[in-house]
Amino acid sequence: MTSDIAVLPVPTVWAGHRHYASRALLAPTTLDQLASIVTAGEHVRAIGSRHSFTDLADSPGVLVTLQGLVQEPVLDAETGTVTVSAGTTYGVLGPWLHDRGWALGALASLPHISVVGAVTTATHGSGDAVTTLAGTVVALEILGADGTVRRLERGDEVFAGSVVSLGALGIVTQVTLAVEPTYDVAQTVIDDADLTAVLESLAAVHASATSVSVFTRWDGRCSIWRKHRTDVAPALDLSGLGGTPADGIRHPIPGVDGAACTPQLGEPGPWFARLPHFRLEFTPSAGGELQSEHLVPRELAPQAVAAVRPILEANQHLVLVSELRSMAADDLWLSSAYERPTVGIHTTWVQDEQAVRAVLPAIEAALEPFSYRPHWGKVFATTEVAHRYPRWDDAVALVREADPTGVFAGPFTERVGLR
Repeated sequence: MTSDIAVLPVPTVWAGHRHYASRALLAPTTLDQLASIVTAGEHVRAIGSRHSFTDLADSPGVLVTLQGLVQEPVLDAETGTVTVSAGTTYGVLGPWLHDRGWALGALASLPHISVVGAVTTATHGSGDAVTTLAGTVVALEILGADGTVRRLERGDEVFAGSVVSLGALGIVTQVTLAVEPTYDVAQTVIDDADLTAVLESLAAVHASATSVSVFTRWDGRCSIWRKHRTDVAPALDLSGLGGTPADGIRHPIPGVDGAACTPQLGEPGPWFARLPHFRLEFTPSAGGELQSEHLVPRELAPQAVAAVRPILEANQHLVLVSELRSMAADDLWLSSAYERPTVGIHTTWVQDEQAVRAVLPAIEAALEPFSYRPHWGKVFATTEVAHRYPRWDDAVALVREADPTGVFAGPFTERVGLR
């Protein structure tokens, strides 16, 4: 390993509740330097924006940050794609694309996260017709255990097993995403709707606009956040479910100042400034928090939510807010939406890890009949994940072939058996 690679302090995860256990954080500035780290005989894992609530990105050896390898995106208008380097965030990519007349079809709740990190964990936004963020990938490049870079394109034999990879196949150095002409979105919020009525009509609620989130603290009431493209048919009327249109800007967590949130009240604006819940210049959500998410088939979502509702109601003191979101199916082997339209039951918790982890087994036991899949970047209790993914054995075989000595193995991938 060359001596001119910067060594940085080992950071904490985004929410600050745990340090990475690795011995060092290295910051290469060239692919050759990155290759020298990977082939030096230690375990290596890459970190992005660190928006994970577990040891997903941790390594018993070293961590690498790819911020020194960030380059300007490359737009190909003829193919309708953009290529971005690892370390690029959606907060940077969104305005860059919009200024050139292009857009992504979906974004997550916060623009602060890195594109590669979101893709490799199947992170998502909301929308019946849109996939996880990984679903927009049409090609990617991975630096493997031998220090060489391999390019994979949609249609290649193992492409679908290589996009949502949890970093187990190597270090993703760039991804190419499908883009479309830019568009505007208007965001509105319905306050104080009856939770039971909304859950009984959950499919219609999620289908009523481009992107829909239902927020609740399990007190019998909920709010409905709707982000709708202005270039399509109007959002569907939900007045029959009760509630009142918000008369000011709202935050998902009741009582928190809405200044951190993207514009609401039906004011149209560019897609990148409306699809996320939070503005780039503010700390998203609560900052110091924990998050869990369990994803179930869309057609079973009302029953699944009914199964966990009593548990979450009994633990309201730990819940900052829960969110119900929908997404389309994809074909990516380790995606939470693999081959099924999906609804995520997402909860933002107070940062009491012991108390939250004590509740998770009950939630997962209640959701077991509904074939749930945990979000890879959130806290969950189960280690029994293989049966939840029809292509799991193929994914494990792919990892063993790509990384036979376990250079990219870490405590998380070992625990879930992805080797």
